[in-house]
Amino acid sequence: MARIHFTFEDKNIKPVVVENVMKDTTILDAAEDNDIHINHNCGEVCACSTCHVYVEEGDDYLEEISDREEDFIDRAINPRLESRLSCQCVLLEDGDDVELHVHVPDQSKIIGHEH
Repeated sequence: MARIHFTFEDKNIKPVVVENVMKDTTILDAAEDNDIHINHNCGEVCACSTCHVYVEEGDDYLEEISDREEDFIDRAINPRLESRLSCQCVLLEDGDDVELHVHVPDQSKIIGHEH
């Protein structure tokens, strides 16, 4: 099973490692299933940028970024080359050697409701 390491821009939130993430799971679903908060105002349909994260390692294990996702990332706060929308990051493999490192931007800067 895959492992996702979450770190946070908000230094009040300690890093979390999520174990046993299965193939076809999104980063957002893995976070939500493990009580890690990531805003997601559009309901996971790639219609906003509130679930923006930085995939710092392991992007080879994720579905490729779509043109639509790239368009919404351009609207995110501080987009970078490693920016992704966590609702669109579907895990393609789930072997023991599959590891991702995801950095979550400060969620307090995002306008919208929390889930």
